[in-house]
Amino acid sequence: MIADTFTRLFGTDPLLHGVVGGVVIAAFNLLGASLVFVWRDPSERALDAALGFAAGVMLAASFTSLIIPGIETYSNGNPLPVLFGVVLGALFLDRSDALVPHAHYLVSGQRRGDAAGPGRSLPIDDERFAGVVLFVLAITLHNMPEGLAVGVGFGSGDLGTAIPLMLAIAIQNVPEGLAVSVAAINAGLDRRVYAVFAGLRSGVVEIPLAILGAYAVGAMSALLPYAMGFAAGAMLFVISDEIVPETHTRGHERVATLGTLAGVIVMLYLDISLG
Repeated sequence: MIADTFTRLFGTDPLLHGVVGGVVIAAFNLLGASLVFVWRDPSERALDAALGFAAGVMLAASFTSLIIPGIETYSNGNPLPVLFGVVLGALFLDRSDALVPHAHYLVSGQRRGDAAGPGRSLPIDDERFAGVVLFVLAITLHNMPEGLAVGVGFGSGDLGTAIPLMLAIAIQNVPEGLAVSVAAINAGLDRRVYAVFAGLRSGVVEIPLAILGAYAVGAMSALLPYAMGFAAGAMLFVISDEIVPETHTRGHERVATLGTLAGVIVMLYLDISLG
């Protein structure tokens, strides 16, 4: 029923579906960033629970909407193309983190030994300005896999998989957008300006990548299992390298873990009920 309604509203063109998916997830990112207007000072415990929920949604979506369909449906049961894509996606995020600071450091203020620093990452003398620029680059980098995943999902033509994936990423963008907005405000950025900028930034990144993902797998269908694996690998890397460490640094591990379990349950329910 959901897929039929989606088709009646937006037709059958996977490229247009990719545009719609990108707009939806970018809008939810803006919604999350804008919550600072009504929830002006969320506690660290609440933020850790929300980020844990986001991690659980992404974790389940990586398997139910990308890895498993990629293997079973689009590579005839052969896991190698999807697994190769997973490795490529993780390597891409790993190498990208060598150029910009880890989002974990930017949100928590606790530097890791392998985190890039503003002084050696950008030729900018003003340390504070360099930090703000790199803040934007790091968060933008970690929105890229989400846009690509949605585009790849719609490019496959399987709305039963693509719509739950779009909704899952949209849902997890709300707490993620809130956490990043709070961190930006704590770093001295204006509450109103950053909330608007967050929506524009996420849209500029996620919408074109959703379109690119839909176009690429539509034009070259053989790439689909690799692309699904790449998007899943990149999301899994963000979960393990950024979100989980961030939620386990301030003594709220239990509530963050419960949030993760809740996210997994919500995503599995979405996948079964809408798939």
